[in-house]
Amino acid sequence: MRSRIRRTRMIEMVSKGLATLEVSLKHSGSLFMYAGHEGGAYAKNSFGNIYTAVGVFVLGRMFREAWGAEAAKKQAEFNDFLQSNRMCISMELVTAVLGDHGQRPREDYVVVTAVTELGKGKPKFYSTAEIIAFCRNWRLPTNHVWLFSSRKSVTSFFAAFDALCEEGTATSVCKALDEVAEISVPGSKDHIKVQGEILEGLVARMVSHESSKHMQKVLEEFPAVPDNEGGGLDLGPSLREICAANRSDEKQQIKALLQNVGTAFCPDHSDWYGDSHSRNADRSVLSKFLQANPADFSTSKLQEMIRLMRERRLPAAFKCYHNFHKVASISNDNLFYKMVIHVHSDSAFRRYQKEMRHKPGLWPLYRGFFVDINLFKENKDKAAGLVKSKSNLMDTEGNGTLGRDGFADEDSNLMIKLKFLTYKLRTFLIRNGLSILFKEGPVAYKAYYLRQMKLWGTSAGKQRELSKMLDEWAVYIRRKYGNKQLSSATYLSEAEPFLEQYAKRSPQNQALIGSAGNLVRAEDFLAIVEEGMDEEGDLQKEQEAAPSSPMLSGKDAVPKAEGLIVFFPGIPGCAKSALCREILNAPGALGDDRPVNTLMGDLIKGRYWQKVADERRKKPYSIMLADKNAPNEEVWRQIEDMCRSTRASAVPVIPDSEGTDSNPFSLDALAVFMFRVLQRVNHPGNLDKASPNAGYVLLMFYHLYDGKSRREFEGELIDRFGSLVKMPLLKPDRNPLPDDLKSILEEGISLYKLHTSRHGRVDSTKGSYAKEWAKWEKQLRETLFSNTEYLNAIQVPFESAVQDVLEQLKKISEGDYKSPITERRKSGAIVFAAVSLPVQEIQNVLGTLGKKNSRIEAFLKEHYKDYKLKGAHVTLAHKRSHGVKGVADYGIFENKEVPVELTALLFSDKMAGFEARLGSIENERVISKNEWPHVTLWTREGVAAKEANALPQLVSEGKATLVEINPPIIISGIVKFF
Repeated sequence: MRSRIRRTRMIEMVSKGLATLEVSLKHSGSLFMYAGHEGGAYAKNSFGNIYTAVGVFVLGRMFREAWGAEAAKKQAEFNDFLQSNRMCISMELVTAVLGDHGQRPREDYVVVTAVTELGKGKPKFYSTAEIIAFCRNWRLPTNHVWLFSSRKSVTSFFAAFDALCEEGTATSVCKALDEVAEISVPGSKDHIKVQGEILEGLVARMVSHESSKHMQKVLEEFPAVPDNEGGGLDLGPSLREICAANRSDEKQQIKALLQNVGTAFCPDHSDWYGDSHSRNADRSVLSKFLQANPADFSTSKLQEMIRLMRERRLPAAFKCYHNFHKVASISNDNLFYKMVIHVHSDSAFRRYQKEMRHKPGLWPLYRGFFVDINLFKENKDKAAGLVKSKSNLMDTEGNGTLGRDGFADEDSNLMIKLKFLTYKLRTFLIRNGLSILFKEGPVAYKAYYLRQMKLWGTSAGKQRELSKMLDEWAVYIRRKYGNKQLSSATYLSEAEPFLEQYAKRSPQNQALIGSAGNLVRAEDFLAIVEEGMDEEGDLQKEQEAAPSSPMLSGKDAVPKAEGLIVFFPGIPGCAKSALCREILNAPGALGDDRPVNTLMGDLIKGRYWQKVADERRKKPYSIMLADKNAPNEEVWRQIEDMCRSTRASAVPVIPDSEGTDSNPFSLDALAVFMFRVLQRVNHPGNLDKASPNAGYVLLMFYHLYDGKSRREFEGELIDRFGSLVKMPLLKPDRNPLPDDLKSILEEGISLYKLHTSRHGRVDSTKGSYAKEWAKWEKQLRETLFSNTEYLNAIQVPFESAVQDVLEQLKKISEGDYKSPITERRKSGAIVFAAVSLPVQEIQNVLGTLGKKNSRIEAFLKEHYKDYKLKGAHVTLAHKRSHGVKGVADYGIFENKEVPVELTALLFSDKMAGFEARLGSIENERVISKNEWPHVTLWTREGVAAKEANALPQLVSEGKATLVEINPPIIISGIVKFF
């Protein structure tokens, strides 16, 4: 859902000339950061580990391959350059020795993905053009990059991805992007040669609209360096040889790697050899750092960022270590540390982004970063420098806080990661499913992989193919390993031969697998599409439904062999407990004979969701009403895990509300929830009219949803669970919220923000705002009860709301429920582009023509009388016939209306179709790549829909009839991908 919104914004920005879309390959490895031999090497949110040792070795070897005899000199210069300019380079470290990803790389290498420099303002990230210039100057490996600067090219890119998302490999993807991009800059490391055909994905992000000009200039000034310019130098043992020779001990492995790097590049090994306990610094270091007087602008901005993160309790870790590089300079008055900051959850970025809107001077937040800290006592010399530094703060602040490339901050961070199914089936479905398969068995494993495919929106055909393959894999690997689990780090040793043999069986299997072993060549399956997929998809026979899963989709029924969890992403006062009582008191109301149980959160001591899971295991085929608010993604993930482990489906029930741009619940809804809570007496959870801080508690729940619009909230629940039940709450024709009610709620929200900013989650009865809270709670009650008549009048009657919910749940249980439509396109990869036409209008045209023409009337009576047209379209291009680019070219017209002229009806005893002439969209003619644009209406049983293409030839041979439509009948259609 969020990805679709980002796509729309990206297309909009490029179309308006505000930005260019940049796309790069996602090599399959791990992040490695390097800031010079003193600045340090970092990986896996730490340093001094095997990952950083491997990274330093591979980077050092890149220099030796590129510079030959000059390598040692260039390595030392590079270290000095990074340290003197306070720079760090980020790389994708791709090796065969640090655990399997989607395919074992053919070579061990790094690709530079980012270069940062800590200037006077906030950290500067180099543009891609600057990265390429930097890398070519130092002969470092670069990535393949494409630029899309027009509406036509950017829409074609997204359409090309959608066409390849289920079967794309490095060759087919790079070829398609080369064809639709304005600029393509091949990487110095060819993915196909160094990693292989299995491509993890693409990274698309917004960059300056001037990027194309900058890129052209850099390519002219910094020509690509030929490969192996430093050839002839003895490079010494390879990474794989060193690791193989030192497999018994990790420390020995690290030592051997660093020794082979050489002293020019890595003269100091203290990060690796320092004792892990002695290098951990006291936790008080962070507090001392935040209390210290900042010596420069960068320090003050970092302190500001960390203070805010701690005040807002953002999910992040701050770890401090002794800096062994500075041992010679350490004294009681001069201490040196390394700080590692790691953000744990995506929710932190959304919350931090909101803070940046109010405080534009804040430094942006990154997933992980590393800081060298020097805590010292001021002396005269340092004090003078400190004063001078502070005098420049005001000058510097205005220069360093704009969003990247001049965008608004939210646009500067626009990025989408797009992954391919051929990669995901290996990593997510096979590797990540190993523990489930071996610990919980084949049934739980099947539930796991089906749920994953549903979440991805995998097409029904691919789901069937993958289910067949994965079931076979489960039997094969369990038979071979018994109860001893295959290691996920080396799973490809077993998976690759299995996939290779499976791919050999048919071209369809080859397309499914993508590439395996050395016997399956990419060109063997480039042109293969899903077997049985007809160009005229409307006339395709209905396929057998995809296997059932814990997630509902389309018109899926909840399998009776499974359980059902009904849960409530709501706020206290949303009537969930009352609803649960009504369901319990109405046996059979869900049209189901499964037993119904409930657990009330306010009566459960300890971990509520663990208790629900325990009950689910005791009664696996029951319906569980989880009577507790489930307000965040962490809880939703627990419910998803419970569905998988206990074979259940889950249905979220939410109060219906319009919501706001940043919260799924409107102030009207919040007012009703508060009103209900303050009318309670003797509530089991002590949240009732006697609670002194009831208003504060409701605000706390309200803010748990902060940062999500109603559309995002509903879309995420549908994406996760496949269904959504809305409990009616407010009457649509109600009067607006009274001013005094609106004011008291807004005052409470402002007070809540002040309180949490200073005190975090401390109760409102404590802290510096306790008096203000007491006053507000009193005023809230007075205001709510003075508006009793209004608050009662705007609510949908409870009995009616209960009946509505019961009907929705019954439809889900019986299979009559259809998932709400989010902004997601139909599941699966794009196969063809077409103009979709309204079926009823086509039927009306046929009926009208039949009344006017006896030959048409006779045809309709003989062949068409009992036939029901399910869909109608004019095919524009098909992936199999016209290639990925041919289909992607229509991305610029997607979801736009186009007039279609029906100029003739052609029919025989086997098929019928309208001849069609397409009009224009925004003064640009839409041209079908089909030789004869038409609408297929009917084919006799056993005749493929694509045979309708032969109707004009059959007319010329006297084997079909043509009736001209003069003047042509015009019908409006919508350009869509199928």
